[in-house]
Parts: sequence; structure tokens; C-alpha cells
Amino acid sequence: MIRSMSTVVLMTVLASFAATAFAKGDPAQGKLEVYTCHGCHGITGYETMYPEYHVPRIAGQNEQYIIDALHEYKSGARKFPTMNAQASSLTEQQIENIAAYLSSLAPKQPLKN
Repeated sequence: MIRSMSTVVLMTVLASFAATAFAKGDPAQGKLEVYTCHGCHGITGYETMYPEYHVPRIAGQNEQYIIDALHEYKSGARKFPTMNAQASSLTEQQIENIAAYLSSLAPKQPLKN
């Protein structure tokens, strides 16, 4: 009896941690948080002041790719001053929300408010 009780408690704790570890983003919240992305990623034909850097369309991009890219910009593993600054201010939940929203859009669709 005590052993089965311990197993139930342990499984409950593990399930709680798993739910936190694999939290999914909220696309509705991401739509509100993506406003700073519009300035570059939402303008058709926009080019940055760095001629060698192409501003990619991020609407419809794979969710995990967006999460990974934002983490890399945040850590400095990817280097681009604007993106490093933007990503450094994001929480983990905001990254998840933004990725959920952007991946829900049709590919190559301009970002909309």
C-alpha cells in the first residue's frame, strides 16, 4: 500500500514537471507580443541597413525553428544586433507564445496586427 502510494505521488510530481517543461505557447498571446517583429519582418521588400542581411519572412515558419532561433539570438550564438537585443528581452513564455502565433500563420503572409 505504501509503495503504491509513493508511486502515485511520484507520478503526480513528474507529470507536473513534465507539463511545465513542455509548456506550449499561446498563439493569441503571441499575436499581442509579436508587435515588435512587424517593424522588419512585416514590411514587404524591407531591407536592413546591413546589405548582407536579408530580412526573412517568419510567418508560417516552423514553431521549433522560431524557438531555437530566438534562443540562439538571446544567447549570442547567432549574431545580429537588432535580433540579439529583441531576443534578450523575451521570457521563455513569450518565446513560446510568439513561435506558436507565427507558426499558425500561412507561409509568406505579411504579419498583421
